Amino acid sequence: MRLVAIFAALAAVGLLAILLRPRSARAEVPKAGDLAPDFSANAVVGDQTTPIRLGDYHGRPVVLYFYPKDGTPGCTKEACAFRDGYSKLARWGIAVLGCSIDSEESHRAFAKKYSLPFPLLLDPDKKIAHSYGADNGIPILGLDRRITFVIGADGRIVKVYPKVDPATHATEIIQDLGANKEPPTPTATPTASPTATPRVSRRASERPAREPDEE
Repeated sequence: MRLVAIFAALAAVGLLAILLRPRSARAEVPKAGDLAPDFSANAVVGDQTTPIRLGDYHGRPVVLYFYPKDGTPGCTKEACAFRDGYSKLARWGIAVLGCSIDSEESHRAFAKKYSLPFPLLLDPDKKIAHSYGADNGIPILGLDRRITFVIGADGRIVKVYPKVDPATHATEIIQDLGANKEPPTPTATPTASPTATPRVSRRASERPAREPDEE
């Protein structure tokens, strides 16, 4: 019994040490109006892995969402909701990027299983998450927090969503960005017909030609 009590005490001390250990400093979360932190990383798109920079999307809005882990119930709901609403965002030129600390193999399996059409950023060293204040959302496990940033076409943060309901978040984004409406139809600039006859003023057309001897 004494041995069991000793092991129980050691386990309790170990758990307390984990809970009270110093947490790595988390960067401040960028606010609306701030310039979005730039990043360069590899990303899984379907079966492919390709390099991506935030600057590649300059000139179009970007939805950058951080999530804890591939395949977990909440993260699956969120990813599938963005998948289902992706066409509405895409027709407005809005890009979607997911980001977590999962491996390339995990991202690829996650994207394939749920047919995710948007890139999943690889961030194993948490550089991207740290620059957005999204790292260590679950300190014991070292996972990112669930948070979303909408970045405008000019590269500045438009809105931050610090509290996310995975099941309804994509719909919330679509409504807030107006992507639930039909995009405006481009209007063609009218051009002159190549066969059009130039208009001549009535006064000029009715003026008689001057005879040479009138000089």
